[in-house]
Amino acid sequence: MIKENEFNKDALTEIAKKMAIAARTAPKSRGIDNIEIAIADDEDINKIIAKMKEISMKENQAFFARDAKNLEDSATLLLIGVKINPVNLPYCGMCGMKNCKTKNKKPEIPCAFNTIDLGIAIGSAVSVAMDNRVDNRIMYTIGIAAKDLELMSNEIAIVCGIPLSAKGKNIYFDRKK
Repeated sequence: MIKENEFNKDALTEIAKKMAIAARTAPKSRGIDNIEIAIADDEDINKIIAKMKEISMKENQAFFARDAKNLEDSATLLLIGVKINPVNLPYCGMCGMKNCKTKNKKPEIPCAFNTIDLGIAIGSAVSVAMDNRVDNRIMYTIGIAAKDLELMSNEIAIVCGIPLSAKGKNIYFDRKK
């Protein structure tokens, strides 16, 4: 007999791999792939948790500590990030700039299509979690910590974390503020 506590983490890691594939194959603006995906190992998860707690204390933002506790109670973590790399459309301005040529003079400003692509990739990933009845939550707080720790390549500008859990109750909802 194999007890649930013996396979839970492995099963959730396998689902995280399927989520990564869904994110990778999600549609991208003009077919340009600016997405980076990783599954954090236990060592990196612990670093992220510590960084989130540090941010919570330093910035007086309790929700970082709350999210760190959620991550602590999770089995695995998927990270999805995106580069700022304009898709160079002739008429756009969705980023707030006149066009991509003007936007390229301010590389710190995200291209709207990069962030849209990130959202689509995340949506595709969490749909796999949903199809497998795996509890999850998209957390920018994890992404901030992962970015501060430079866990993704230095080209990645925006990161979100998706922790996974399979317990008797969804740990990501009914949370204290």
